[in-house]
Amino acid sequence: MEKFTRITATACPLPAENIDTDQILPARYLKLPRKGEHGKVLFQDLRFDADGHERPDFPLNRAPWRNAKIIFGGRNFGGGSSREAAVYALFDYGIRCVIAPSFGDIFSQNATKNGLLTAVVTEADGGALTEALTQEPALGVTVDLGQQTIVCGDLHFHFTIDPARRTRLLNGWDDIDLTESFRSEINAFKAANLKQRPWTVPTQAT
Repeated sequence: MEKFTRITATACPLPAENIDTDQILPARYLKLPRKGEHGKVLFQDLRFDADGHERPDFPLNRAPWRNAKIIFGGRNFGGGSSREAAVYALFDYGIRCVIAPSFGDIFSQNATKNGLLTAVVTEADGGALTEALTQEPALGVTVDLGQQTIVCGDLHFHFTIDPARRTRLLNGWDDIDLTESFRSEINAFKAANLKQRPWTVPTQAT
């Protein structure tokens, strides 16, 4: 998994509340193989009309934000079903960070496991960020996971993230890597347990 430490990029505002995983990736695309192509159908029914033409009013279809790597969303971004493919779609499109006042918890877990940062900000900071990006669409946003800060023009504020998820992203750890990080503690427990309860370890047949 890719590490996430710091990014400076264009940020696209999608401040609507409750953008769920079915909007991020419609269910009919769940059978797509994991070959890095989910990004083509990100927000499919919001980005395109029934004939496959781009909807010009959707933010990601507008020139300032077409190549955005950061999204600012509304409350409960990624709620709904637990489909991990919704995260694939964002990541394959090029999104590396989503900023919002709150997230669907399963979505946030899946995001961490795929190298996508979910940064939680206050409603007030989110409103200020939306206003800044609306007034100056090309304004760059810097997200620093180590410092847990977001800088956008004259705006500078703090975001929160679960400490365990922060550690995983900073180190690029998957589930196995996370377990390996406790190897010394695991070995110490095994040694102490063998000494205290030797009968719990199967004996070798002679």
